Amino acid sequence: MDEDTQETRLFAAFERHDEFVAAQNTLLAVDLFAEPTREEEDAENECNRKLMMIFGEYQEQSYLLDPYLESLVFPVAGCLRKYAMTCVSTPGAQSSHSRVGRLADLLHNYIKFRGYKTITRFFPHEVADLSIALDFIRLPSGPVKELSQWGLRYAVLLWLSLICRIPFDLQKFDDATRSGETADAIEVVGKDRLNMAGLEREGAATLLSRFYARKDTRQRFTSFVEWSITVFRSSEILLSIGVLQVLCELVKSGSSEQLQAFTQQFLEITDTLEQSATLASNTLVRKYRTKLLSRVALRLMPPKVSRSKLTFRSLDGDISNETVEGNIDEDADVPEEIDTILESLFKSLQDKDTVVRWTAAKGIARLSERLPSDFSSQVLETILGLFSIHSVAGASVYDTPAIAEATWHGASLASAEMARRGLVEPAALPSLLGWLSKALYFDIRKGAHSIGSNVRDAAAYVIWALARAQDPKSFSPHARELAQWLVSVALFDREIHIRRAASAAFQEHVGRMALFPHGIDVLRKTDFYAVSVRRNAFTVAAPQVAEHLEYRSYLIDHIISITLRHWDVTMRELGAQALRRICELDLKTLGLECASKMAGFLQSVDVADVHGALAALVGISEAYRTQKSEENASNRRKIFAFIAIVPQDVVLAPRNGLVLAAACDLIASSLTLQEVELQEKSSVPHWRRIVDQGLRYRSSSVQQAAAAAMATTSSLIDCSPDVHRLIKDFRHGSQSQQQSLCYTLGVLDYNAHSHGFSEVFKCLLDSVNPNSSARMSSIEARRNCFQTLPKIIANVLPRLTEYLTAGSMCGAFDALDSGLDDYTMDERGDVGSWVRMACIQGLASIFEDLFRVSASIPEFASYLPAERYHSIVARLLRQGVERLDNVRQITGHCLLRLLRSPLPSVPHQEQWRIKGSELMMELFLNDATDAMTSWSVGEWLFPKVVELLRVQEYRQPLLTGLIHSVGARTGSTHRPASSSLVSFAQGLPLSPDDSGYSLLELCDDLIESVQDRTTSNAVMVPVLQTFNMFLEADVLSDLSSSDNGPSKLEKLLNIATRNVLRLKNVQRIQESMKIAVNLLSISSVSTSSSERIIDFLSHPYPKVVFLHHLRCY
Repeated sequence: MDEDTQETRLFAAFERHDEFVAAQNTLLAVDLFAEPTREEEDAENECNRKLMMIFGEYQEQSYLLDPYLESLVFPVAGCLRKYAMTCVSTPGAQSSHSRVGRLADLLHNYIKFRGYKTITRFFPHEVADLSIALDFIRLPSGPVKELSQWGLRYAVLLWLSLICRIPFDLQKFDDATRSGETADAIEVVGKDRLNMAGLEREGAATLLSRFYARKDTRQRFTSFVEWSITVFRSSEILLSIGVLQVLCELVKSGSSEQLQAFTQQFLEITDTLEQSATLASNTLVRKYRTKLLSRVALRLMPPKVSRSKLTFRSLDGDISNETVEGNIDEDADVPEEIDTILESLFKSLQDKDTVVRWTAAKGIARLSERLPSDFSSQVLETILGLFSIHSVAGASVYDTPAIAEATWHGASLASAEMARRGLVEPAALPSLLGWLSKALYFDIRKGAHSIGSNVRDAAAYVIWALARAQDPKSFSPHARELAQWLVSVALFDREIHIRRAASAAFQEHVGRMALFPHGIDVLRKTDFYAVSVRRNAFTVAAPQVAEHLEYRSYLIDHIISITLRHWDVTMRELGAQALRRICELDLKTLGLECASKMAGFLQSVDVADVHGALAALVGISEAYRTQKSEENASNRRKIFAFIAIVPQDVVLAPRNGLVLAAACDLIASSLTLQEVELQEKSSVPHWRRIVDQGLRYRSSSVQQAAAAAMATTSSLIDCSPDVHRLIKDFRHGSQSQQQSLCYTLGVLDYNAHSHGFSEVFKCLLDSVNPNSSARMSSIEARRNCFQTLPKIIANVLPRLTEYLTAGSMCGAFDALDSGLDDYTMDERGDVGSWVRMACIQGLASIFEDLFRVSASIPEFASYLPAERYHSIVARLLRQGVERLDNVRQITGHCLLRLLRSPLPSVPHQEQWRIKGSELMMELFLNDATDAMTSWSVGEWLFPKVVELLRVQEYRQPLLTGLIHSVGARTGSTHRPASSSLVSFAQGLPLSPDDSGYSLLELCDDLIESVQDRTTSNAVMVPVLQTFNMFLEADVLSDLSSSDNGPSKLEKLLNIATRNVLRLKNVQRIQESMKIAVNLLSISSVSTSSSERIIDFLSHPYPKVVFLHHLRCY
């Protein structure tokens, strides 16, 4: 099953129950006291792996296993009990560590899957089990003492904690002479494991909390509290955390009579923790201290029925409230300790760690439920007051200091917890919503990132909670405003989880209150999936929501005031796209209105504001440009004039590339013929200087923006003088200027004006000609040149014969063909592949263009000679089988395009049909799966492509590419290429016959490919590797029986071992050595091979001699 499908699949039942039970029974059937064999170990590990996989598959829907839990867990727990009983009765018995570990691992996964409270219910819990579990965990040399068996210790501790809940007297297990022995043993077992990190500490804490809650051991709790105070004063972090866990569990589940006597000791403990710098610096200590305080406070207040309200809609659309209220005594006295505890909890709300803040928020809300209404209202006021601690009157949320993040987050979480429980009165709603309107946009830049996403998430949580417990009447005055807030956050927040949270809050209000305008329709456009992809939320969902007038103006204001001023460049660019699409809904009204607002930011001291404003103006101008009319042309001129507002020193500053690129884009989209003709009297007289600065800028994105501005200019006037100047200035300039020149020459509109086309074409050919002094040294510049050639040919295609002669076109083919041999290497790797990919795409594009207009080219055969076409296709095939996946992928795509292209509409059109096209169609386009499979997948490609060696015209280039893939270091290329070539060779006849290719011819072609290039290791090593593969697969064993076979093998041996003592490349020497050794098995050349072996034994490199000895052995 596909991995993505499996991940998103929802189950209706535990479908893999039988498979799970079978695997579990296999594990439980083994003998835990016998060591498994290797085969048994592998089989048991496979069963364990299968169980873990099924656990993971159902982790998100763990409740589906509930009907089966008893039948699943009981046998596992019973197996543990049986094992423990045997260990206790036979102390010296040796058990299998791996099998016991798998049993414990299975129990631990059940607990992790469904929680220890659920799973421990199915553990054995008879009175007799106490001695078994206790004696087992106390065995001096038992399996629980091994460090690796932490899962076993955790399971036994939970088992003991369950047994401790049985109401029997522990003294029944004591010896008559040693009263309290069993209780002492349990207490020691728990205390000894409180200072361990991990699950053992949690198991020990659970055990001790249930132990001290027993009636017959409560008196021991006094000494435990005294001991815990001693522990806290010693500042032992791990032990302190364990003790705090015990106290928190006991205060939660113990009896009120037992705990109220220790209230002062608990408060003393919390003070001790706060005063210890070591303990106070630990997050878990602060979390459990906060939890302890809140639970102590709950014990001080009498329990009351919740006052929470649940708002819901019935199927007939009516809104109803379900309110549950208890008999609340509003005049009841509140203990003095509550004030102190609340003060501490409010302080924890501002803690630096989220877990502490959330614990405090839940504690405050739970306590407020038990307080009188006036008191709980004061608590809410105090929470709202936290928002104002770091706020300045009249300042926006963006002026808030970074330190306010924790405070705002804590206050938001506390507000949400209060709202969930129906503790927000209608009178407090306006104040709360006022702060939430700021919290939803809490985003403060801090260095290279921003903080505040947790505040925004918590604010959405508050609004979601309010929908579940508030009266629709009290919400009605705020509904429209709240809907606008939520929609803007759901669409335009930077973080995916915030957008989803706001969408969920919007959905909750639509479902429960039905107050939001067009709620169902807007919810459909901003659902969980629609807002999950940021680009979709900005460019698709936002314009759809803006169709509703109630939201349009607010969304536009949000984009202008927040998104286009965001610190993240991507956000500003997406915001500009979103603004354009919203404006296109009513461009006549919104276009200039939004543009005028954006013009106000062009003089800002913040470069982000300037860039965002320019990007927005580009979008609006592009919208006007798309909807052509005289009025829109006038509006474009108005937008063009806004460029003059931006100070020149800002646009032309060396480090303001984003602003410069946006300014060039704005020129490209808004420049008109009138502005060009006005020259220095233009509304932006320095626009040419901006474009020129962009062309000279070092960043490619800025260069492309400036080139786009030049393209717009070239469509309006003849730019021949500018082109001549650029070629003269940039051709021999810096590398970035060379790249810029190539970008620019490729985008000019040569159909509108010539722009010195002949000079441009000659410049491009000279820039990539290896024999020219004007050749560009930069690999990026050469790549850009090769990308430009097909662009300008496509540009002049309607008037091709006017611009290009047949000789010029052939010169372009020669240049692109020579680029296929660019294997430039630097510290970045094979950068020549950039050029090769550009040439592959360029050649395919030119061929398609020429075929399409072939009827209008009088002498088509001179522009694209058939022989030249087939030779280039052969070289493209070579690139399609070489070692780089991305090069193969692009080549395959281009070749398949050529296969599908119709032949030129000229006489004798069959001359341009690709040789072996029927075979190619059968191999690569046989079905839909082939068409969709990528040529980068070597396992799919190489078994098919080797069959093309039967096509004589493409044989030599194709074989060269295959040999390079055989020598690749990447296994995903080397293995399929090698196996495919060997399989193909094994299927060839020994001598030539009607099939068209033979093994002798294959050997001839391989030897011929290296005969004149024996000094090149890059060529020799892959060929020698190929022959070694053939020899090791016995492909060449029959050559000695043919007439010319022995001579071929002798020639191979001579080439491989020639001047071997002078060779310095160890890999080549090793491959040559393998050739000599492998040929020993062939009788016709065995004598010659044995004579050549002496050269390797006397080689000056010791490594070669050693490897040769190993090979011969």
